[in-house]
Order: sequence, then C-alpha cells, then structure tokens
Amino acid sequence: MPRAGRWRVAAAKYRIEPRTQGFDFKAFARKQAEWLGEARDAGANWAVLPEYLSLELAACHPPAVHADLQASLEAIQLHHADWMALFAGLAHTLDLHVSAGTFLLKRGEDRWRNRCYHFTPDGGVAWQDKLQLTAFERRAGTIEAGDALSVIPLDGLRAGIAVCYDAEFPLPVRAQREAGARVLVVPSCTDTAAGATRVRVGCLARALENRCFVVQSVTAGEAAWSPALDMNTGEAAIYAPMDVGWPADGVLAATSGGQRWAVADLEVDALDAGRGQAQVANDLDWLAQGQPGLERASVAWPVATLRTA
Repeated sequence: MPRAGRWRVAAAKYRIEPRTQGFDFKAFARKQAEWLGEARDAGANWAVLPEYLSLELAACHPPAVHADLQASLEAIQLHHADWMALFAGLAHTLDLHVSAGTFLLKRGEDRWRNRCYHFTPDGGVAWQDKLQLTAFERRAGTIEAGDALSVIPLDGLRAGIAVCYDAEFPLPVRAQREAGARVLVVPSCTDTAAGATRVRVGCLARALENRCFVVQSVTAGEAAWSPALDMNTGEAAIYAPMDVGWPADGVLAATSGGQRWAVADLEVDALDAGRGQAQVANDLDWLAQGQPGLERASVAWPVATLRTA
C-alpha cells in the first residue's frame, strides 16, 4: 500500500510485439507479468500501460485477421474475459495498482469503445472510455466516443484518466480536477513525432493549469503486421506543475532510448502544501477566465490614432 500522500508510479514505454509467429494469449500474459514485475521491483505501487495495448492480441490470430483493423477488433473480443482475469490477478499478486492501457471493447453491432481499465490490488475495477476520437478512429467508422467522465478513488487519492487525444482538451480534465483528481493517467499511442509532441504538450498543460501530476505511457517499436500499431513514437513521462518545488521543465521522469519505465514519486500532499509559495496558481485563477468581458472577443479599432508629422 502507498504511504499516505505518496505514490511511486511507473509509466511504460511499451514495445509492441514485432512479430506474430508463436504469439498467443499465454505469451501475452507472460509479457505482462514480466513488465509489471519490473515496475514492482522498481518500488512502484502503480503502473500505467499504453493505449491500444489490446490490439497486440490480434497477433494471436492469422494474418488475414491481424492485417485488418475491423477483423482485429472482432477477434480480440475473444480475449476480453481472460484480459480482465489476467490484470486483476497481477494487480492482486503484485500488490500493484494497474492502469492496463486500453481495450477496444465491443458495445454493439460493429461498435467499439476505447476503454482504459484500472485494477486495484484488492480486486476493484474502474474504467474510463476515450471521449474524443482522432481522425484515424473516425475513419475506422466503428469506434465510438465515450459519453461519461469519472474520477477513481484510490486509497485516499482520486485519479482521472484521459486517453491519449483526450489529454489535449482542457475542460473535461478540469472537470475531473474539480471532482478531486490529483493525478491524471494518460495511456497513449502515437505514430508520428508531431503526434507525440501534441500529447506531451497537452500533458504539460494539464499539469500546469490543474496543479496536478500527469502520468503518460506510450507504445514503442514497429509492428508491420498491424494497421493500427505499425509505427510508434514518443517517450513515457511523469509530469508535475512547473513551479516552486518541482522541476522547472515539469518533467519528474522520462524514458530515453531503450528504457522501459519512467518512475517517480508523487508527493500528492505537497501539491497543496506548496501553494502558499507558488509563483503562479493557475488552478485557483481558473475562474478568472469566466469574467463576462473575457468570454467573447470583439474586433475593435484603437480609441485614438497617433498622428506623426
């Protein structure tokens, strides 16, 4: 169990399986046990895995399946019950909170939701569906956006989840912060440097304006066998507000090169304790944006024009 007010969190730079031959659910389960065991050995009591993790399970199926997104989405539903049992068991055995990336869960005829499950050591399960769809997800035509926002109570702490693109939108995250979230989990998957930058900048902005911690996990490597996981770019990182007592660049920890985990201690109580010495307090000043004169911009000429000879 984490000490009150202090958590050690590990964010994965998770390398997607580059091959399909010989890969099955047992191999996937061994891989998760290895990765989460590493996080626990690093002293973490909370591990965060990346978006689209479940699509790695498409590698368990023939090429005709894993080379087609829709067929992959249908095929991985066969593994949902085993997925739930696997991560619930690992969370319990390792005494570890696990934000298990995302599972593309079938919710109706040809309709899937991109869902992040969080498993607690005592058997609890919570989830958050992705709210904003990327252009790739919209083009798929069958992935639908979530329609509810929540925070998760964890041993005296409340956490929110923003799946990848969701971290680039301030208002839903602000709603989670106002509901008590002090940590934001961001499982992500980006295939370009521009995409990785957008999510990273979003994470930094959410940490700044909400005076909270943000934990971002990423996918890594190449998987030519999958239309969704073909290329993966970015670094896992853990962010804090850019203020007194925290790193000037807001980065508590980040992976580099072949590092598999970014690990940092989150002193949650210090977020409030240090507010009196803060250089800025974006979280407290948030409501100032709502002044009537600031809610709508108008086009106006200068009141006076200076004339020169």
